[in-house]
Amino acid sequence: MTNIILLGPPGAGKGTQAGMLVEERNMIQLSTGDMLREAKDSGTEMGKIVADVMARGDLVTDEIVIGLIREKLQGDKAGGFIFDGFPRTLAQADALGELMAEQGETLDHVIELQVNDEVLVERIVGRAAEAVAAGGTARADDNAESLKIRLMAYYKQTSPLIGYYHAKGMLKGVDGLGTMDGVKADIAGVLDA
Repeated sequence: MTNIILLGPPGAGKGTQAGMLVEERNMIQLSTGDMLREAKDSGTEMGKIVADVMARGDLVTDEIVIGLIREKLQGDKAGGFIFDGFPRTLAQADALGELMAEQGETLDHVIELQVNDEVLVERIVGRAAEAVAAGGTARADDNAESLKIRLMAYYKQTSPLIGYYHAKGMLKGVDGLGTMDGVKADIAGVLDA
């Protein structure tokens, strides 16, 4: 069983790679957004708290997210956990570390999907254009201006985690702009080392 964090800016391919790890290694993806939606609809005590906070339009606190993660860690462990979208801040990283220790779990790898911002913007905008040309729809925020704002928020909030996990000797970088299979092979190289 392996527990990992996937770090990387919006559009770097974290969701795609996490999906492949779920399928091929029987890992469980813990996406903050998915967990909040699932909790809101669950009818559990925690779910009622989440639904109330979301109905008021307030931001969900770190304590609530940690509570949701605690519930997941106590359930089926399968091939391990992929933390996707959490932690985003140093305080969340500390809280996750404490929770993992409390649950007798370890965080085995922190994998950063490294990208060149200009190339990433070109790739996302190109992907949106291809989707529209094929008769589909693009994500509303898959445009250069919106992506630059999302990138700025990522670097402001989340980039300190790169130094944090590097200092702990846990950070491994992977070229996030390679082919999908190339990135998958690089991640497998980190996990199987």
